[in-house]
Amino acid sequence: MRSDRPPRRRPVRWGWLITGVVALALGGLVASVALPILFHEPQGSSGQARVDGFPTTVTATGDDGLTRTLSAASESGGAVDLAAIAEGDRIVVTGEGYVPNRGIYVAICAIPAQLDGRPGPCLGGVPDQTEDELEEGSVQWAPSNWINNEFAWRIFGARAFDDRDSGSFTAYLLVGPPADDAVDCAVVECGIYTRNDHTATADRVQDLYLPVEWAAGD
Repeated sequence: MRSDRPPRRRPVRWGWLITGVVALALGGLVASVALPILFHEPQGSSGQARVDGFPTTVTATGDDGLTRTLSAASESGGAVDLAAIAEGDRIVVTGEGYVPNRGIYVAICAIPAQLDGRPGPCLGGVPDQTEDELEEGSVQWAPSNWINNEFAWRIFGARAFDDRDSGSFTAYLLVGPPADDAVDCAVVECGIYTRNDHTATADRVQDLYLPVEWAAGD
């Protein structure tokens, strides 16, 4: 005997569907983070020679063919004496010509004994990789800054480049004491450095520096 009832539809498994979409999204995020790290090949030297004195601007052309400029100024935008910095100073560090999809750290680090050696250790260590709730337009001063334009890293606290096309950035460096558990800049020569972030730690092509010294008494 035939029934006039319409066939029963199977309920849509929304839970499984949502789980699958979330899994795909997370997989894509993990891939966007992991693949550039796994397959990155070092691009060589930044092309910067040893720096004499305490200039506030340096320029170098790296083995990748890009010309980078690194500069430092006071919080007000005026000149800063990098031969006599002090704890509590605020230094605005700017750069141009960097690779925005690679990312950099900006900090005061020990100058390596070997040209093109890895900078460090660095005062302040690796920048805090947690997301901070900041008002739009606010400035966060820190002993080390992290600049990276990729969304996957922005959600972990990286600051974006000012302009992706020109590879320009601004970092807000808060000067601490000349020594911590990692390095003593009263004993070894140190400088304000840019260097590739953890996505390319072996790549020296973005290593530029401005030598610094603390004022007597600091």
